[in-house]
Amino acid sequence: MSRTLIARLQQEFGPAILSAGEPHGDATVEVTGGDLPTVLRHLRDREQCEMLLDVIGVDRPENARRFEVIYLLRSLARNQRLKVTVRVAEGEAVESATPLWHSANWHEREVYDLFGVPFRNHPDLRRILCHHEFEGHPLRKDYPLEQGQPCVTTENLFRDDEIAQAGRRADAAADGGGKVGTDLLTVNIGPSHPATHGALRVECLLDGETIVQAKAEIGYLHRCFEKEAEDHTWAQVMPYTDRLNYCSALLNNVIYAQAVEKMLGVEVTPRCRVIRVLVSELARLTDHLVCSAANIVDLGGLTNYWYLYNVREGIYQIFDKLCGSRLTTNYARIGGLSHDLYPGFAAEVLLHLGRMEEGIRDTLGLVGRNRIFLDRTVGVGAMSTAEALSWGWTGPCLRSTGLAYDVRRHAPYLGYEDYDFDIPVGENGDTYDRIMVRFAEMRQSALIIRQALARIPDGPVNVDDPRVVLPPKEQVYGSIEGMMNQFKLVYEGIRVPAGEAYGFGEGGNGELGFYCVADGSGRPWRLKVRPPCFPIFASYTRLIEGLMIPDAIAILGSLNIIAGELDR
Repeated sequence: MSRTLIARLQQEFGPAILSAGEPHGDATVEVTGGDLPTVLRHLRDREQCEMLLDVIGVDRPENARRFEVIYLLRSLARNQRLKVTVRVAEGEAVESATPLWHSANWHEREVYDLFGVPFRNHPDLRRILCHHEFEGHPLRKDYPLEQGQPCVTTENLFRDDEIAQAGRRADAAADGGGKVGTDLLTVNIGPSHPATHGALRVECLLDGETIVQAKAEIGYLHRCFEKEAEDHTWAQVMPYTDRLNYCSALLNNVIYAQAVEKMLGVEVTPRCRVIRVLVSELARLTDHLVCSAANIVDLGGLTNYWYLYNVREGIYQIFDKLCGSRLTTNYARIGGLSHDLYPGFAAEVLLHLGRMEEGIRDTLGLVGRNRIFLDRTVGVGAMSTAEALSWGWTGPCLRSTGLAYDVRRHAPYLGYEDYDFDIPVGENGDTYDRIMVRFAEMRQSALIIRQALARIPDGPVNVDDPRVVLPPKEQVYGSIEGMMNQFKLVYEGIRVPAGEAYGFGEGGNGELGFYCVADGSGRPWRLKVRPPCFPIFASYTRLIEGLMIPDAIAILGSLNIIAGELDR
């Protein structure tokens, strides 16, 4: 199907398509900068690419046209994926895609911030991850890895003219066009607020307690994941993935390993595939449990927290026995796993699944018909399917709008196509639906886990490939070949062939992807994370405008924004 799409584009645009291909199965076209807006509009309107997943920058300083700007597009209607690339020189501007997709706003700001590529006609082109006093662009190859820059002043996100416009809207809403220039109160929600986890800031213009307009700021937890990845081997990056969505670290491990294996052309063993499904679904449970528990606490329901959090604690005990760590797991490996399951693993998992299902029943028994809970969630922060796609929503938030899209079903990996499970959906895309979809998904994850435990095969958990997997210790200590193999993999890293590929999977919050660029060495040339939280939080201000402050707290919890994944 992707070849047909490329052929149609070549026929439609002729010389504007500079090159095309399917490296690693990813349909790819390169277009001229002048034709980019026309091609993107054609893809949205004629090819039904309703979602812009990400915009990626790559620095190649040896080229005259130094920067690559890459658009990852998705058509759910036709189940098509396409990568559109344009090359730009230093200081050359790219036409903004914000008129086509809402998600382009923050994605383009990120490329501008980290690489310095300007986007013409962007509505709010300013830094997003680095602070407003930052000088230079940190993901350029000539920016020193260790050069940090402190920030000593605060920044007002709103301009005076924006405040005046918001005041006029407030006046018009209040009395049909009263006195222009009503004083609005500026209030910061976060970062020093329990509901924003010390890492999110939303500056709100309030008319009383009504949020007239809002702008969000991130970057308070920036980990420099992508810059650090360029200075470490492919295997050494694995522990850094734990710190992305730390509520479901095992999912990060598995999806990153799959992305590198795609570049290598490596297929893991049957036992590894099933174990990866097991630990991925357990991680999804821990993510949904803490999201649902904390969300209801934000609404004032503390008792429910213990019904869910105690179950999560039990699963963490399983992780601790399996990995030696509860939160940051570092269990997956490129080509397999660090080690096999421990004796008694299956019995403990089944025990905690039963406790989880009991906790869900108890929780829903308390809140399912609770008038306060329903008043705080039903119809609050609603999002339509079409708008959610334009914002780049995936995962439970997208499914809450009524669209049954799940990467495990629509682009299956690890044998998910052989498991029997449903894709829960909502109806209105509101706070209530987002909460209830996660409860339903926990039951489906339990169903998948039980099937995986029943079919887990015997055999090794790592591929027999000395290019990728560390040799057994008896070979390291007993032969020069084994010792040298270990030495080269540790010090030089896995030699990933030069090229580019996008590896992805269904994370706790939606599609988690890793765009890998390799130059043939043992370290990534570029490693871009596509975090599901990023486009979802970009839409947060749209969800809360016109509502009240308590609504903003309820909505934020239902989106499940994880700061480590958001900021990277």
